[in-house]
Amino acid sequence: MLARLAAVRALSPANSPYFMAALGILTSFGPMGTDMYLPGMPTIGVDLRASQDQVQWTLSAFFLGFGLGQLIWGALGDRFGRRGPIAVGILLYAVACAGCSLSSDIAHLAGWRFIQGVGACAGPVLVRAMIRDVFERDRAARTLSTMMLVMGAAPIIAPLIGGQILVWANWRWIFWGQGIFGAVAMLALFTLPETLARDRRSSLRPMTLALSYRQLLTNRSYLGYAFGSACIYGGMFAFISGSPFVYIDLFGVAPENFGFLFGINIVGMMAMSTVNSRIVMRFGAERILRIGTMLAAVAGLLVLLVATLGLGGLWGLVGALLLFMAMMALINANAMACAMQSFPHMAGTASALAGMLQFSVGSVAGWVVGLLANGTAGPMGMVICGSALLSLLLNLTLVRRAPSQTAP
Repeated sequence: MLARLAAVRALSPANSPYFMAALGILTSFGPMGTDMYLPGMPTIGVDLRASQDQVQWTLSAFFLGFGLGQLIWGALGDRFGRRGPIAVGILLYAVACAGCSLSSDIAHLAGWRFIQGVGACAGPVLVRAMIRDVFERDRAARTLSTMMLVMGAAPIIAPLIGGQILVWANWRWIFWGQGIFGAVAMLALFTLPETLARDRRSSLRPMTLALSYRQLLTNRSYLGYAFGSACIYGGMFAFISGSPFVYIDLFGVAPENFGFLFGINIVGMMAMSTVNSRIVMRFGAERILRIGTMLAAVAGLLVLLVATLGLGGLWGLVGALLLFMAMMALINANAMACAMQSFPHMAGTASALAGMLQFSVGSVAGWVVGLLANGTAGPMGMVICGSALLSLLLNLTLVRRAPSQTAP
């Protein structure tokens, strides 16, 4: 078996039969680390005697660790290559899973969730860098969209697994299930070749890192791509943070059925990922990104209208959220590919900063939803709508349109 893995790693990444599948698994740490325990959030609050906003701290803590940790792994990935830092991150994630399962109060659970997020983000941030190592902008956007189809099963399966675990055991076993996923991800990592050649690796000196981040933060278009995508992530995490309480507590959905309603949105994202992968080489990532951002703003307004007025009840809200979440597929892959296009010499750092912004904004959005919680879907709708409108504003003001790169 080891000989077979060595043979697979020796292939060009574009030709490896396991390349996309392995990248999809490693990118799934986000949904597996959050979505699997969403059905258990109300139960966690009861068991640990914590309020809704306190339980949502555990989600925001994961998002914050996932965001800040990317700055560490991005720099390490540009210095030591991609595979080694990913392996260390997976090990840290596994230790934190055990800590979460053994927590006796909400504060310790939030602390371990932060550490879990730091470890979990190593895979996604360096997977994006690996794709940039291998492909150019529009091909990278198409590859990211295709990878979303591969990893699309995770957000569907994760809450279903969490809900079923709650039928047979308590919420602590959900974190043991997350630890098992970490072992699967480690096996997937062994099939991947190293994509960053030694002569392309950068220094870890503080001054070099500071200059790299300064170059990124003073680039107008990069800020438009990165912050615009981060705002859309804020809307997504508002949904992730608020939906368990809206669906389960407000509308009375059984925890074991929560995953089905949650999974509807992922099906929409997968469908739009398919569309994006088929049209991006023709129309270009920038053009599709702008269209997707406009449509997301319209969908955000619809979510706010339905959430505040109660139009259509549960299914009206589910439909509006589906439209918004589907637009994520037209925005995230194209925004990330465009953001990294001008910085091939520090793709890991560019990916890390963009990812940090996404999850930091996401953690704030989730915290705001909990802070404004009033027993209705209104706070979730307001944050989603505000995030979508701000993303559109950033795209219109910061991103300078460039000629689309099309396939010959």
